[in-house]
Amino acid sequence: MYRFAKATADLTGQVVRQMSPVRYGSTSSRSFHAKYGNAMLVGGAVFCTAVWGYVITQGGITWNLSPVNRLTPRPWREAEE
Repeated sequence: MYRFAKATADLTGQVVRQMSPVRYGSTSSRSFHAKYGNAMLVGGAVFCTAVWGYVITQGGITWNLSPVNRLTPRPWREAEE
């Protein structure tokens, strides 16, 4: 069992090394995330805020808010004569 596990780990490590095109610590050009990461994050936050702002204010959703002061209680018992 130990040989099988060791062979599997070695094979997995080889596959990962072959499939990974990123070389950490290299001096290649900046990646997409390094160039546009913060701008994409800010743009997504602005878009999300705008959409939810529209939905909350203009969407026409009837919100089920608290019924306090909106309900008239019924008498608990009939009045005794």
